[in-house]
Amino acid sequence: MIASSFRRFRSICRAFAAVACAVASAGAHAAGTVGTTLPADFPVIEDASLARPVIGFGAAGAATRVPVIFLHGNNDTPFPTTCNPFYGHIQRLAQYLADHGYSPSELWGLGYQGDRCDVNADPTQRSRIAHTNQANVPDLRRFVREVLKYTGAKEVDVVGHSLGVTLAREWMRQDAAWPLVRRFVAIDGPNHGIINCSPNPLNYFQLPSQGAFTPSAEVCQELGSPNTPFLRLLNGPGGLLEALPLQTLVIRNGDASFVYIPVQDGPFIPPVPAEDSFGQPTDFSQSPKLKGARDLVLTGQGVHDPILGTGHLGILNSPQTWAATLQFLTERGRR
Repeated sequence: MIASSFRRFRSICRAFAAVACAVASAGAHAAGTVGTTLPADFPVIEDASLARPVIGFGAAGAATRVPVIFLHGNNDTPFPTTCNPFYGHIQRLAQYLADHGYSPSELWGLGYQGDRCDVNADPTQRSRIAHTNQANVPDLRRFVREVLKYTGAKEVDVVGHSLGVTLAREWMRQDAAWPLVRRFVAIDGPNHGIINCSPNPLNYFQLPSQGAFTPSAEVCQELGSPNTPFLRLLNGPGGLLEALPLQTLVIRNGDASFVYIPVQDGPFIPPVPAEDSFGQPTDFSQSPKLKGARDLVLTGQGVHDPILGTGHLGILNSPQTWAATLQFLTERGRR
């Protein structure tokens, strides 16, 4: 069932890839339009894992608001690419902000995993070291520094989805960078681990075709359990957001999210056992929560994922998520 479902998914992607990419690239950097490139005079940042320039979006011009940094999730891109024609929805969230008063020069997306062509060629890359939080902190560190220089801003807001949430948190922890971040929107992030890494034979995500999320995979060594060294450090003293002045909004799924909740998520992704990478029964359903953060729980988000129908991917493309993000970032009376 899993193999046939993903074959169907790949055939859909091939059928519509050309159209999707043409739409995505049309009119880049037109007035009020979030594009698919960085400004020509923006410093080139080499991806620390891929040894080629990072991809991303941003625009020249005045920045009167606090610039917003957008971080996509694992195996995604900041906008649709040839190898990932459908799941660049972090750009669509940025466009929603542009449609409601933000300038494209205030909206910056970082593609810290490249264009995803390597993942399509070798699905096991999904769980390997180049896709870990630790490997991508250097890219984010340099990107934020250059956005601050380029815009003249003193701080940024950060909006992350899935892995982008823990990536932002790990950068802030490593660099004690909380003073640089005014507000943080954390969308369905793996703050306390993911359900996909157990050694249970029913965990089909261990298959090479599904990403090889085995207990020994580097991503699973970080996120396979709430008790990994990485998460114990991130969620321990010096990593917890509730002890800091940073204002945070968590937006998460309450009914279905295939990386946390052991229920069917959309028509193609059956549940896996609720066990961690050590084989211990573990409830990951509350993983995206952050103590001390404002917490928005949504349901029925699979309707916003037009391909797989999943809550985890749909929540990023949700009008509810977009509206809540805009409201949170533009509220008065907040740092």
